[in-house]
Amino acid sequence: MPWIAICVGLAAGTAIWTVLDQIQSRQVDKIFDQELNTQLVLRARESLIRFDRYLSSYAATTRLLANHRKLSEYLEPMFWSRDERVTPVVYKDFRPQWLPDFFERDALTPPSQVLLTDVQGRVREIFQPTAESAPEEVASQVPTQFLDGREVRAVIDRFGDRLYLIASDAVEDAGGYDMGFLVVLVPVDDAFIGASQRGLDLGRAAVALVDSDDQRIVASVDSSALPLGSTLADWSDTYIITSQSLPEYEGSDSNLLFATFVPNASLEKMSRHVRIFERRQRFFAAAVFVIVFTGVIYLVSSRLNKVLKRMTRFSQRALGIPEPGFNRGGNQLLLLEEWIQHFTQLVMTAREEMSRRHQAEMRESEALKAAMMEASLDAIVTLDRQGKVIEFNPAAERLFGVARILAIGAVFTERFLPGVARPAFLRLLDRSRHLHREPLGRGELIALRADGSELPVEISIAPIELEDERFHTLYIHDISSRKRAEQEIKSLARFASESPNPILRVSAEGLVVYANNASRPLLHAWSAEPGEYLPDAWGREVAQALDAGQPTDREMDFSGQVFSLLLAPIRDLGYVNIYARDITAIRRAEQESRQHQAELVHVCRLSTMGEVATGMAHELNQPLSAIVNYANGCTRRLQGGAGRPEELIGAMDQIAAQAKRASEIIRRLRALVGKQPPIRARVDLNHLVREVCSFLEFETNRTGVQIRLELSVEEIPVCVDLVQVEQVLLNLVGNALDALEERPESDRRLRILTRAGNERAEVLVEDSGPGIEHERLPLLFDAFVTTKESGMGMGLAISQTIVENHDGRIWAESELGRGSVFHMTLPLSPAAKDAEDEPNTSLDPSQSLSEQTIQKKDE
Repeated sequence: MPWIAICVGLAAGTAIWTVLDQIQSRQVDKIFDQELNTQLVLRARESLIRFDRYLSSYAATTRLLANHRKLSEYLEPMFWSRDERVTPVVYKDFRPQWLPDFFERDALTPPSQVLLTDVQGRVREIFQPTAESAPEEVASQVPTQFLDGREVRAVIDRFGDRLYLIASDAVEDAGGYDMGFLVVLVPVDDAFIGASQRGLDLGRAAVALVDSDDQRIVASVDSSALPLGSTLADWSDTYIITSQSLPEYEGSDSNLLFATFVPNASLEKMSRHVRIFERRQRFFAAAVFVIVFTGVIYLVSSRLNKVLKRMTRFSQRALGIPEPGFNRGGNQLLLLEEWIQHFTQLVMTAREEMSRRHQAEMRESEALKAAMMEASLDAIVTLDRQGKVIEFNPAAERLFGVARILAIGAVFTERFLPGVARPAFLRLLDRSRHLHREPLGRGELIALRADGSELPVEISIAPIELEDERFHTLYIHDISSRKRAEQEIKSLARFASESPNPILRVSAEGLVVYANNASRPLLHAWSAEPGEYLPDAWGREVAQALDAGQPTDREMDFSGQVFSLLLAPIRDLGYVNIYARDITAIRRAEQESRQHQAELVHVCRLSTMGEVATGMAHELNQPLSAIVNYANGCTRRLQGGAGRPEELIGAMDQIAAQAKRASEIIRRLRALVGKQPPIRARVDLNHLVREVCSFLEFETNRTGVQIRLELSVEEIPVCVDLVQVEQVLLNLVGNALDALEERPESDRRLRILTRAGNERAEVLVEDSGPGIEHERLPLLFDAFVTTKESGMGMGLAISQTIVENHDGRIWAESELGRGSVFHMTLPLSPAAKDAEDEPNTSLDPSQSLSEQTIQKKDE
């Protein structure tokens, strides 16, 4: 029987192992193929990451160059007109002063050209270290698709038959004004791709850029091994090819793929070694299995045989049955049945033991999984085939603000993603399902919290393939802090810490976050230091500017020093940048200019006095002659004794009235020529025009001109310096009278019109004189320009200065042979209620202009 057991054990062990060997071989091949595909995908992903980081290094270097102090200082004094013709300046034999050598320092392939353009993309300067000229497509004008004023661009595109990396970023001068763009051109050739794959064993893998339209190689790490122009189909027998898109560098006309080539020979060699090793191991395992299986059967059968012999001897002694003798023709079937029953019992015992061990291992695995889920700092969410949540760890509860019991069973896209982010998530999910073509789905999205707030996250999707079911595990990382840090770094990169003007950054609460060295006078005036709060008044100014979201101008005066402050809010970060400028010298110059203007106005009034002196003398002669006549009449009546008291009283009243009239004329003359500081008052513009006409009454009578007044029926209130505006009207009307003397008396016409509308008051002085030549009109208001032989050329220049200081405008229209029209506009005065709130600046329009002027001066 033992020999039979040995034969049965050998036969049964060999048969069982043959079946297991077939199953194991298929499983090993399947595992090997999966692992091989995973390794190929990882290798292709690593190559793409190297290439992407290499391009990112160029983008970062371009940003450093665009924001470098040398470039901003170089651009500070420049002004590039939009309309001028541009001829680029080319640097061939030397490096320009605005371009530091960052590429050699960062171990990057040097660019073939570096372009400096204006805001329209027109090339202003070119750095060309080699004899190779810039491509025609960008030599004079860089297309706008390669330029972005908000962030750095890095795009691969084709110019002619060559590929270039085009990296660009906006540049500013030292004052923070946009000047244009810095564009870096780098040829994408063997050296470029080889530098991007530094550390890659070319014997094990190669990379290339492929045109996605015709699948042709346009650039490779070794053009001798992978010639340019060959297609991917040409190398399908030699290499295993993995192609991937370049999503981060879309925006160019060239649609490129990044391909990784792994030689079939190396894979076949590795596969052969694996299979030989696997077969050797299987042979040893089979031999051990058969020997152990046979030994077990032999031992069991030997033991059973001994038991059966003892049992048969006992039965023979007890019952008298002769010993059957198993080896000598005993009942082999019964003995085998008993052996099978015993063996079955042993198998059941072993099965129960294996079940207990499996359950223990499962409990340990579940405990380990639960510990990992609990300890993970990132949110981990598992989805079934329908996209419903079947697992939700504590980090996910904290991230989304939803308890696990409420999240289980919810559709992930509907509960935890806003509408705009759902298509992108579905694309990532679809990408993760095609492991043989794409790496694991990974990208940045916007997630939705339970309270409705949104936050940026980075999601990585790992598929879980079972026999008849598919799951997806989401690893979600909150990148809010990283986004804020990126925005902060981008903002600080533009911060002019070396500016000679004060620059501060203040939070919404009024805390001084940053202040450069030039800000010391302002901080001293506010009694604050960096890290401290501004005074309450300025803290409110900062809060108002941040709420308004618009830049606000303020002026600050302390200890004789005047600063102009621009409060520029950055609402996304909750800051307000304060840009200050010392305008003390400007304000002093303006004060001196106003003093000089007052001097010129006074001189001009004196010159005008000479012109109207004759008219004033004529006006004074009339009341003086009347006084003399009335006085002589009274004297004769008193001497003759014929004067009645009532007649004498009437004559004396006439004398007093004429004396007041003469006094009024002298007072008006005194107000006209008197030098006094500018004083603005509210007055009716119609009354002002009438007063000016009364000054020129003698001149109008002398020239035979009747002024036609077309004054507004309603009062036109303006807040002006009476004497200065009076001087402007005197100049305009006096010039019109001088021009009319050149015309026949029958053709002399002078019209003065007033009107109001759109918050502006307008005075129009129209004459029928000979007119002004068209080419002289633009120079009419320049100093020392006159059409009179004896004129000084200062009247209209001073008039323009006076009107502009009143926020008004003056201009002339003329046609030769038909006359001229002078227009003057002034802003209307505020409402009467506002005027009552400031009684010291409002005068009674019923008084004469001279009385108002004297009254204001006396006050």
